[in-house]
Amino acid sequence: MSAKTTYQEGELVSLLQQKDNAAFSYLYDHYAGALQGIVRQIVIDEALSEDVVQEVFVSIWRKIDSYDPGKGRLFTWMLNVARNAAIDKVRSRSYQQGLKQKSLDGSELHHPVVRPAGEDVGLRRVLLKLKDEQRQLIDLSYYQGFTHDQIAKELNIPLGTVKTRLRSALSQLRNLLG
Repeated sequence: MSAKTTYQEGELVSLLQQKDNAAFSYLYDHYAGALQGIVRQIVIDEALSEDVVQEVFVSIWRKIDSYDPGKGRLFTWMLNVARNAAIDKVRSRSYQQGLKQKSLDGSELHHPVVRPAGEDVGLRRVLLKLKDEQRQLIDLSYYQGFTHDQIAKELNIPLGTVKTRLRSALSQLRNLLG
């Protein structure tokens, strides 16, 4: 009996919800690299980023029932799980303590600065079409992992203004991508 090599998304989700080990192995084999790339952009330390990816797959296994196909594709949902886990790790007290305890050799950053990877050239071009203010908010929020409150303090503007401007920037980005 040969092993199944591909799944349709709905079939894969159904099997994952049934806690099928073969489907989970398939999911890991086909998506770990992509999720590692997202996590690695946020969690600079390679070994720690690998740990985060393992935690992400455990989380996906446990939370697959919360995936709603009506809200988006499975891969998009997994990317959000991975991105959120990476940001949570960078914001964690233990991670921040680890940064403080490391001896600075000039290559350490206070805030990990993340830019789109080389393969995201199309996204970069679209981001360049946004106003500088909009691009800055998206960079701080989505690539550097700042909370809205942290952005407000960093830019010295009211929290409500940050939320309104970010919502506007995302709307504009959606229009440019659509």
